[in-house]
Amino acid sequence: MPEVFCDYARYYDLLYKNKDYATETAYVHRLIQKFKSGAKTILNLGCGTGKHDACFEKLGYQVTGVDLSEMMLAEARKRSITGRLEFLHGDIRSVDLARKFDIVISLFHAISYQTTDKDVLCAFRTANRHLRGGGVFIFDFWHGEGVLNDPPSVRVKCLEDDIVKIVRTAEPVVRREQNVVDVNYQIMATDKKSGSNSELRETHAMRYFFLRELESFLAKAGFVIKNSYQWMSDKPLSSAWYGLVAALKKDGD
Repeated sequence: MPEVFCDYARYYDLLYKNKDYATETAYVHRLIQKFKSGAKTILNLGCGTGKHDACFEKLGYQVTGVDLSEMMLAEARKRSITGRLEFLHGDIRSVDLARKFDIVISLFHAISYQTTDKDVLCAFRTANRHLRGGGVFIFDFWHGEGVLNDPPSVRVKCLEDDIVKIVRTAEPVVRREQNVVDVNYQIMATDKKSGSNSELRETHAMRYFFLRELESFLAKAGFVIKNSYQWMSDKPLSSAWYGLVAALKKDGD
């Protein structure tokens, strides 16, 4: 998540406390076994608070996560169980760890945060740069056919923990000429101990993609698509809102 959203990071894990990270990780693990059996090392571009990474660690992978938000990384660094996790600060468009991995992943729509053609291509080249020959890049994204067939609408989410109660309103604005949805967030937070209230407003620009343009971007970055799916499914992409692509690095190291 971009650093501009560091305030939003304070409430991130609470907002997504019902997200089934373990099941999502198991799904991606099955794809890894399908396309790169024997893979042991993973680079996660846009790792957030590291919940997927902790699940991959339990499956035996050595995982390195990269994120632009220091607040996200502070939470992520609390998660390692076996020492096979590391989290580094960096921009997925430009980071260079001078290392190679068997697999590069980018989950929870981190690629859709790359809203310009240049940003997308730079992020894909980062993935290629960090893969060994024959490595696989797996990422999810907002799918254009789904977004346009079922346009986003205003949504309200209410959540709480022992410390705070929050009400998040998400109001989307679709910019079709850029293939971007501006999601305008308002978060009202109530401190349970003091009763004090605070308000946070942020706009997250999210790009939606069509498979043909992803094929073009990936080809320019040195990849060929192995397959595409509806997220959390083996079904073809079709008109699903959320998609996933597995792409193979074309050349050697």
